[in-house]
Amino acid sequence: MGSLENGVPVKRDPLLRSSSNKGSAFQRPIVRFSRFLFFGKLDYLQWVCTVAVFCFFVVLFQMFLPGLIMEKSGESLKNMENGYGDLSIRFEPSKLLQKFQKEADEVNLSSASRLRHRFGYRKPQLALVFPDLLVDPQQLLMVTVASALLEMGYTIHVYSLEDGPVNAIWRNVGFPVTIIRSNAKSAAVVDWLNYDGIIVNSLEARGVVSCFVQEPFKSLPLIWTIPEGTLMIYSTFDSGNYFVIPGSPAQAWEVDNFMASHRDSPRVKMGYGPDDFVIALVRSQFLYKGLWLEHALILQALLPLVAEFPVDNNSNSHLKILITSGNSANNYSVAVEAIALKLRYPKGVVKHIAIDVGEADNVLAAADIVIYGSFLEEQSFPDILIKAMSFGKPIIAPDLSIIKKYVDDRVNGYLFPKEKISVLTQVILQMISEGKLSPLVHNIASLGKSTAKNLMVMETVEGYASLLENLLKFPSEVASPKAVTEIPPKLKEEWQWNLFAASGHSTYTNRTSRSHRFLDKFEEQWSQSQTGGSGSVTTDESFPYSIWEEEKLIGIANAKKRREEDENRSTSWIMGGRYRSAKRADRAKNDLHERDDGELERTGQPLCIYEPYFGEGTWPFLHATSLYRGIGLSTKGRRREADDIDAPSRLPLLNNPYYRDALGEYGAFFAIANRVDRIHRNAWIGFQSWRATARNASLSKIAETALLNAIQARKHGDTLYFWVRMDMDPRNPSQLDFWSFCDAINAGNCKFAFSEALKKMYGIKRDWDSLPPMPVDGDAWSVMQSWALPTRSFLEFVMFSRMFVDALDAQIYNDHHQRGHCYLSLSKDKHCYSRVLELLVNVWAYHGAKRMVYVNPQTGEMHEHHKLKNRRGHIRWLWPSTGEVFWQGIYLRERNQRLQQKRREGNKQKEKRRQQSKDKLSRMRRRSHQKVIGKYVKPPPQDVENSTSTTV
Repeated sequence: MGSLENGVPVKRDPLLRSSSNKGSAFQRPIVRFSRFLFFGKLDYLQWVCTVAVFCFFVVLFQMFLPGLIMEKSGESLKNMENGYGDLSIRFEPSKLLQKFQKEADEVNLSSASRLRHRFGYRKPQLALVFPDLLVDPQQLLMVTVASALLEMGYTIHVYSLEDGPVNAIWRNVGFPVTIIRSNAKSAAVVDWLNYDGIIVNSLEARGVVSCFVQEPFKSLPLIWTIPEGTLMIYSTFDSGNYFVIPGSPAQAWEVDNFMASHRDSPRVKMGYGPDDFVIALVRSQFLYKGLWLEHALILQALLPLVAEFPVDNNSNSHLKILITSGNSANNYSVAVEAIALKLRYPKGVVKHIAIDVGEADNVLAAADIVIYGSFLEEQSFPDILIKAMSFGKPIIAPDLSIIKKYVDDRVNGYLFPKEKISVLTQVILQMISEGKLSPLVHNIASLGKSTAKNLMVMETVEGYASLLENLLKFPSEVASPKAVTEIPPKLKEEWQWNLFAASGHSTYTNRTSRSHRFLDKFEEQWSQSQTGGSGSVTTDESFPYSIWEEEKLIGIANAKKRREEDENRSTSWIMGGRYRSAKRADRAKNDLHERDDGELERTGQPLCIYEPYFGEGTWPFLHATSLYRGIGLSTKGRRREADDIDAPSRLPLLNNPYYRDALGEYGAFFAIANRVDRIHRNAWIGFQSWRATARNASLSKIAETALLNAIQARKHGDTLYFWVRMDMDPRNPSQLDFWSFCDAINAGNCKFAFSEALKKMYGIKRDWDSLPPMPVDGDAWSVMQSWALPTRSFLEFVMFSRMFVDALDAQIYNDHHQRGHCYLSLSKDKHCYSRVLELLVNVWAYHGAKRMVYVNPQTGEMHEHHKLKNRRGHIRWLWPSTGEVFWQGIYLRERNQRLQQKRREGNKQKEKRRQQSKDKLSRMRRRSHQKVIGKYVKPPPQDVENSTSTTV
């Protein structure tokens, strides 16, 4: 049974469940009943009287019940068929199946928008997580399933909290094994995003489950298998989120373990001699109405056997009919005795044994014949019958559909129609000859034992394969697994018993007892939580529900904090400026403290590398040295007591989950570039993905020193340093070129997305499908956003990126925001165009004439890739310092336009000056002249000298 989501209420249902293997299940309903009495606050004596009266009427009713059956057996059977014949228990995950169908319909509708392709360059990857690697039937089951999945094309990695003998078995089959230490912190030091699906086995693996309730691992497909029989609590847990996969080798395993550990005869221990003939009447593991009627009818059918077994000298019959039932807390034993007495069975022939289904091994081992006395249709083959067949006992069962599927009448068992109970009498009389089983019956029982050894293997393998097929949504670079029908038959016909033959069952008893102790402790903690007990629950031993409770408490605390802040803001006008000043002073004090510890250490460094992250699950992969600084894409998941940058406070767009997920690391780029001088004062800036650290591709101490030395020495100038290569990416096992790889991880539409975005950026109206060339020259490209740049070049890159993102988002937003689908992914994907943006820095650096230098993250060695001299004839782009972007063709066209404009403007200027000259001359001609007032005539010189007179 696998849980696919979180948030299921942790409580148990007293109905439709199987009990614990320690008999505690019969006490727990009483505990719940007494708890109900306590909370009801009713008078104790009043309850005692009520219960006594109730029990009296129950006994009275059941005492007269056998007579009613004897008188109207045919009518009773008909009524039973009408009343109970349609009863069946089948756990269908209705909500889950509807979800699968809805997603399939949405994919079919979205595929009509643009054709998308699956390239299948890598295999789908699964992670199997175990609490330990001890020898137990669950390990056998998962080895069998994993072997079939491996044949289907899956790649599987095994993780375990503790080591054990099965480690060697997994490795021999070909699966890598990693031991995760049991403490909670180290359990998260795995990049679970590398896997397409996670399968967590057993409740005891709760230490790992805490990782999957944190970002960024919340959205991972998680299958939580719960094989413990004591948690068959479907009626409460099955809220449409649980998927039941039938089949397990546990029953055959337990029988082998029982036979190996019990050398004494169970018949002797139970007091039966060699002449006694024991018939075990067993039931379904579920309690339901009508069970007593079915047992009564079977006892009536077995009544003729009394004559086949004469009584001994003590008037005791050698026929023994044992009715197993887990109803020790009621009067079922009294009812069975009353029915036997009314049917005139000799005293001591019919006996009720209050025993759980899981503890019926002694009864089954002592029995000569096992009869299945439940007519309830179930989803899987009854466990009690598998055990009986594994003991080599002949079985008789009604012809239920699930039983007829595996039991052939008179081949490996016996069947009788439940509508004709009289057939059971004929069958059992044919099986017995002179008080013993006939040789034919022994042969049939032997065939039944071999059948039970590998019962329902195909259903288990196909169940897991079908669940994975519907649940997992693979990226476009992942190949689809093979169909279940293509698995070799030998992998679906038997469990891998041969792999465990040398291991034995030495650790199974310890493993089972430890599981029981864990479950008992869990139920005790659950009971305390239900009754409001004050018992403390430790973190290491608590069930994952404590994680959910912790999440709820955190949410309540955050809500309370926000409410207090709102109240403070609403009343801040009373305090006036003093309150706000105090808050600013306190905030400034905290900021100063952070700068003292972090920012001041980076003041003298030429480089600061930022690590974008989202969620607490990424914390173990972040660095704490002064060279690095975290930048949280969400306010909720920021590290405490760290000087990380809160990206949403600098870029409010990131408060929108849609853009936070779609932009990814680019949200951090834009947040830092916004008023960059306020937080970043280093000459160089770098970024490193936390996933690079998880992949051991982050910079080592040696590489960090080499990078800082190269920057300080200005060895390469304006350069893009990168240290995670595309040709070493696990998504690129085929060593694809740039555009082929981009298409592979974007459903074949990367080049189309680039082309459409560039057309929108440059306003090209006509059809244009040309792309900037990214040549295959034997050099590498950068992936995973792990690189360093001069801060000035980084701002240029951000300006270009903002224009590109705006153009890309405009063509994708409507369909992606409304329905969650985009043509860059084969299924719903909230990180729709983040994979396109991951490669954008390469296009910008190559065509922006930036040097590209690869830094070996281990050794620090540097090699220049895509040398500038080799780019001649390929670069189409100009990147001025202003950040403007031009295509070469557009640039030439615009230059000609500018020249023509200058000529036109020059001609206009000449014409203007010519016109101005003409106007000036015209004005000069048209201007008015002043008339002459008078004229002075100068006399000759001789006249002036000779003249001595003066004229008045």
